[in-house]
Amino acid sequence: MNGWDPAASALLELLPEVGRGPKRGGIFALWLTVRVAQDLLLDPPPADRAQRRRVQALEQRLSSLTMPPPLRRALGAAVSQLREARAETAAQVLSQLVAPARETGGAEAGEAVALAARQAREAGRRGSG
Repeated sequence: MNGWDPAASALLELLPEVGRGPKRGGIFALWLTVRVAQDLLLDPPPADRAQRRRVQALEQRLSSLTMPPPLRRALGAAVSQLREARAETAAQVLSQLVAPARETGGAEAGEAVALAARQAREAGRRGSG
């Protein structure tokens, strides 16, 4: 997967459409998290140390963003799962973010994360098949 796939791009396109505040912070947080999860699908995958650093940086950045509480909780769980640094984790993490993304960021944000989850599942099937 390249860095500017349709799911990540869709989230970035939403940023100018939302005003400042928790919703905007939530969309940005989703974009950051999607990107870190997608990195697990790279071939070859990132080195464990590099992935640990990315997750640490993500966690630090998320802590400074203002976002709706349901999304903050969901992203906290996602970061915990991303520490495992396995490709199978990416699809699971992204799937679990679809509902909170839709609830807090709107239908478009939910669809973007759902697309990322589908892409991750397909990449996982290609990788194991």
